[in-house]
Order: sequence, then C-alpha cells, then structure tokens
Amino acid sequence: MSAADGAGARVGIVLVSHSKQVAESVADLARGLAGRDSATVLGAGGTPDGGLGTSAELITEAAHAADSGAGVAVLVDLGSAVLTVKALLAEGDELPERAELVDAPLVEGAVAAAVAASAGAGLDAVVAAAREAYEFRKL
Repeated sequence: MSAADGAGARVGIVLVSHSKQVAESVADLARGLAGRDSATVLGAGGTPDGGLGTSAELITEAAHAADSGAGVAVLVDLGSAVLTVKALLAEGDELPERAELVDAPLVEGAVAAAVAASAGAGLDAVVAAAREAYEFRKL
C-alpha cells in the first residue's frame, strides 16, 4: 500500500488565517514544537495577491498538499475562514475526502494537532487533541 493509500500516512494539518504571515508563522511554530519528524502542517492565509482575507483556492491547494491519505484537519482563525471552509466541504469534491473543519483555537490547537499527528494519531485523535486546546489554562 502506498502513502496515498494510507499506509504510514499521517494526518495533515491546514491552518487558515486571514493573514498569510499568521498562517505561515503558526505553521512554523507547530512544526517546530512537534519535533524534527513532524507531520505536514501548512498555512493557507490571505488572498492569492497577498492581501488580507481568505481564499478557497489557497485552502484547497494546501489541503491537497497536506493530504497523505490519513485525513486533513483544518483549523481557522475568524468567521469568514469558517464560512469558506464550510462551503468547500459542502461542495463535496473541493477538499480531500477525509478533511475536517476543527473547532479549536488556532495557535494552541495547531500545536496540539501537530504533536498528535506527528506521533501517528488518526484523524479523530488529532481533531480531539486540537479541540482539547480550549481547555489549556495559562494561569
């Protein structure tokens, strides 16, 4: 079985932000904290021309690039990012078959998801790890 068939594949993670810099920086942070052999974590931020906003095209490209056959967890920053990903999921053929929009804080959720995915967790466990980030206390 090839990686595309799921053997040895890891869950990919896509971070959608209205800012390219935010998406890429959070992806760098998550990969760095997950370790040298981290899962694929990609940012899909801003618009194709570099402006602020969300782009269905950039999200779709990142999701397919992150998909190795084990599923893709998609985390978002603000309202229209949620709406864009929901619209792509509703289309049914824009995102990888096993793509899931995750209700989680972007930074903490990305780190938790990256650590879980890097350890070989399946999509359900990666999504759960990201969601649990809402419970992380700072004080």
